[in-house]
Amino acid sequence: MTVKKISKIQPETFKFTEDNLIHAENEIKKYPKNKRASSILAMLYLVQKQNENWIPLAAIKYVAELTGVSYIQVYEVATFYSMFNLSPVGKYFIQVCTTTPCMIRGAGKIVKTCKDHISKNQNEISENKLCSWTEVECLGACVNAPMIQINQDYFEDLDGDKAKEIILELLQDKFPSPGSAKNRKNTSPENGKTTLLEVKNA
Repeated sequence: MTVKKISKIQPETFKFTEDNLIHAENEIKKYPKNKRASSILAMLYLVQKQNENWIPLAAIKYVAELTGVSYIQVYEVATFYSMFNLSPVGKYFIQVCTTTPCMIRGAGKIVKTCKDHISKNQNEISENKLCSWTEVECLGACVNAPMIQINQDYFEDLDGDKAKEIILELLQDKFPSPGSAKNRKNTSPENGKTTLLEVKNA
């Protein structure tokens, strides 16, 4: 397992916004007092969403106090799961799937586009501090390969040109519409149905 990089620059405090605090408290209420550790994943996800895609140590302490569990328990969860970032990744965090289905359909071109327009190396923030990128294992959208995940959204059926268009929009602080670049609905065949053609409403 890769050791996570923890930012050397840390804010002194962290607090949920008013709306997020209400959301967090409602989440915690789902569990008995002796099982509140079960809410840690949801709390950290909420922290990361509020804090431009990363979790500072002050937030780990805050979540521990909010849930009534130990700091080390929250720290263990934050460092274990790859979906949590412990250092800044920018407002737009781009994960490029380079597992076999995406790679054979052009993920290499997307990686090159990221290197050319965001940063030469993975996990380096762009000059304008808006974006960073990294290669990841399968994100589960193999039928619509190649694809990338930006924050919580999937962008599928990409090619080099479409990936470049998306990245250039992000670098202008504009978030493009997620989904299939070919306007495919879900995982329907690219060239239309080839089976069950006689079944109505299929």
